[in-house]
Amino acid sequence: MICPVCGGKSTGKVGVDQFYCWDCFVEFRRQGNEIQVFDVAEDGSLMAWDEELAEPYL
Repeated sequence: MICPVCGGKSTGKVGVDQFYCWDCFVEFRRQGNEIQVFDVAEDGSLMAWDEELAEPYL
């Protein structure tokens, strides 16, 4: 699975249709044709990824 944020291939599966990117440290999941991206907080909780606030990865 290729990361939708940085295009990296260093991803791993963490759940059903849920993946983690080791290059940019986001978690993402597929739901139908839509991909949802999340930041992982220090306590492990997921927060909706805000593209405007994110550091540039490319």
